[in-house]
Amino acid sequence: MTQQTAWQKSSYSGGGDSSDCVELCAQQQQGTVKLRESDAPSTELSTTPERLAHLIRHVKSQPHVKSQPHVKSQPPNRSRG
Repeated sequence: MTQQTAWQKSSYSGGGDSSDCVELCAQQQQGTVKLRESDAPSTELSTTPERLAHLIRHVKSQPHVKSQPHVKSQPPNRSRG
């Protein structure tokens, strides 16, 4: 029997039904935590709770920088003339 993954949206992400967020899933049997970006749900990262806590502590310790809206890059317009 396949167990369905229960993803939890970050409370600091986008808001509402925005797809602008990070999602997290704890897998207690394996002792791992999975992360994914809502914009790319098929790409998942797996780590341990300890490593995730270390990452969060590191990010929180950094000086705050005004965040820019997420903009997907597009290939340059190369017109021949």
